[in-house]
Amino acid sequence: MERQGRKGTYAAPALDKAFRIIELLADRPEGMLISEMAAALGRSLGELFRIVVVMEEARYLEKSPVDDRYRVTYKFLEIAHRATPAQRLTAAALPEMQQLAQAIGQSCHLVVIQGGAALVIAREENPGTRGFALRVGASIDILRSCSGRVLLAFSSAAEVDRVLGRAELTMGAPIGRARLTAELERVRSQGFDLLESPITRGVTDVSYPVFGFGGELMAALTIPFLELIDGSQSVKIDEASSVLAATTMRISKLLGYLEAEATTT
Repeated sequence: MERQGRKGTYAAPALDKAFRIIELLADRPEGMLISEMAAALGRSLGELFRIVVVMEEARYLEKSPVDDRYRVTYKFLEIAHRATPAQRLTAAALPEMQQLAQAIGQSCHLVVIQGGAALVIAREENPGTRGFALRVGASIDILRSCSGRVLLAFSSAAEVDRVLGRAELTMGAPIGRARLTAELERVRSQGFDLLESPITRGVTDVSYPVFGFGGELMAALTIPFLELIDGSQSVKIDEASSVLAATTMRISKLLGYLEAEATTT
C-alpha cells in the first residue's frame, strides 16, 4: 500500500473505485452498464471492467440477463445486519411488526440512522389487498421524514450534531438548526411524531422511538397510514398510533429497555 500526500492519507485505487461504483449504483435502482459507470465516474472502461467482474463474482453486484445492467445486491444489507446491532434489533422487532400490521391493517417499517440519512432495515406489509410500504434498504430524508425527526429527537446531542454535519455535506448547504431544534423538542415532549407524508398524498406517517439497554435510541418504528375512502377501514389513525406506541414499548423491553429509564432519556 503506497503512501501519498499528507500524513495519514493512503492510496488504494482499486478499493476507491469499488466504493465509488457502489455509491453510484445505490442511486440507480434500474442499474447501469459498465460503460455508463465509466462515463459517470470519469474513468475508462478498462479501469472498471475487472473491478466490476470481481464484485459480481463476490455477489456484491448482479448483472441482468436481459440488458446487462449491474445492480447492487442485498449482500451489503446482510453483512450490515451481522456486523451491527441491526440483527438483534430486527429479530426482536419483526414478530411484533407482524402483529402490528395484522391488528391495524397497515404496513410498518423499522428505520435507523445511516450517515446523514435514515435507512429502512425491516418492513411488514399490510395483510389486506390495499396498502403502502417502503422497501427494505430505502434511504429516507432524515430532515423531512417523520421517522427521521423521531430518530433525531431521541438521539444524543453529539449524535444529532454528527448526523446534521453529514447531511449538510450531502446537501452542500447549511441546515436551519434553530427551527429544527424547536421541532425536535416538540417531538421529544410528545414522545412521537405524526406528519403528512412529504412525498405521497393520502398517507400520514406516525412514528415512535425504539430504545435499548440503558435508554439508548435504537430505531424508529413507523406506520405510513393510508386512509381509505370506501369505508372499509376498521382502525382509525388514533387507534393505530396507540397500538404502535404499545408495540414499540414491547420491542424496547425485549432489547433490555427499562420503562423507568424514560425519565432520563
